[in-house]
Amino acid sequence: MPRKARELTPIEVKRLTTPGLFAVGGVAGLHLQVTQSGARTWILRATVAGKRRDIGLGGYPDTTLAMARDKARETRERIAQGIDPVAERQRLRSTALAARLKEMTFEKAAEAVIAKKQAEARNPKHAKQWASTLETYAYPVLGAMSVADIELAHVKQVLEPIWQSKTETATRVRQRIEAVLSWASVHGHRSGENPARWKGNLDAILPQPSKVAKVEHHRAMPMDEMHGFMEALAKRDGIAARCLMFTILTAARSGEARAATWDEIDMAGKVWTIPADRMKAGREHRVPLAPEALALLATLPRREDSPLVFPAPRGGVLSDATLAAVLKRMKVYDKATVHGFRSTFRDWAAERTSTPHHVAEMALAHTIKNHAEAAYRRGDLLAKRATLMNQWARFLATPPATGNVAPIRGGNSEAAAEQ
Repeated sequence: MPRKARELTPIEVKRLTTPGLFAVGGVAGLHLQVTQSGARTWILRATVAGKRRDIGLGGYPDTTLAMARDKARETRERIAQGIDPVAERQRLRSTALAARLKEMTFEKAAEAVIAKKQAEARNPKHAKQWASTLETYAYPVLGAMSVADIELAHVKQVLEPIWQSKTETATRVRQRIEAVLSWASVHGHRSGENPARWKGNLDAILPQPSKVAKVEHHRAMPMDEMHGFMEALAKRDGIAARCLMFTILTAARSGEARAATWDEIDMAGKVWTIPADRMKAGREHRVPLAPEALALLATLPRREDSPLVFPAPRGGVLSDATLAAVLKRMKVYDKATVHGFRSTFRDWAAERTSTPHHVAEMALAHTIKNHAEAAYRRGDLLAKRATLMNQWARFLATPPATGNVAPIRGGNSEAAAEQ
């Protein structure tokens, strides 16, 4: 037990301004600590579980001498009862921190996950889709809730209204809610099972997506109408019409063609090389260019202010809607979408050529789903695909054998609107 010092008066304590540790008496071990900066704090020196501890009791003068002595007596009583005041204080801090962590709302957690997705994504649109779907479907129910309080009933409240009417969207919302709650668990904001988990959880409540989803195929123009359509498209002016024609000739995705740059085009080598960061599969893709595609490119002007092959009139990349507008003006939008021309190409390759399945799939830059086959297939079959794309271009330029093909409606009178 420390020796009791002489009890100092409040006036004597006030005069202690020299840096050091001063016993003030009244309670064994009670000191006033004066730092080099002039700050003064109360310290109780005591032995806890065989170890000497310096226990802070507050700052002076906010904590007066009388208050410090009361605190020192209470602390010594707790020590006598076997309580470690320092450990108890740390436990209370941890409890308070845990409580603050659990105050994290679903919306705040989702914002953190979306920010992570933005940093990782090859395509910024992906993170925007996350934000859009969660704002539309999840936030109205979960947004203001603490992630610690979200249970199965709340997830059901989000998903059930859209599960059968918007199945594909609903499955994405479920996956994104699961990801947000997983992030919250890892960061200590919640504990227990993830209520948005599918297997062994929601699969016992909601129908399998494959059983209720309505498969909506992209509208694809019939093969034998393609020649008439391409003839009509060739008569239309405007960069959007040229971009659409190039998209069809290369069987590329709309976004790949619209964002094509001149440095990706090798006119001499007859190859368009799309970099990995613009491909859906995240791998570089070489597209063999048929003579018709090369001839189209040769007619295009090169703008000094843009590296794009098909720049929008006011600069930047053409929008997908701009290409769709060409189809609407040609009055064929009811039978074809821009993406649907890839389906037409795939049907043609299967039905009108002897092209092996894997060559046609590679022409479309589809991922090989068979992992064993993907591991062994290292080449890109460029020569075989060049033959296929030349056949496709000739097919588009050749009138069909039958004479019953419906003409493409819409002339060139509206072409100026595409500019």
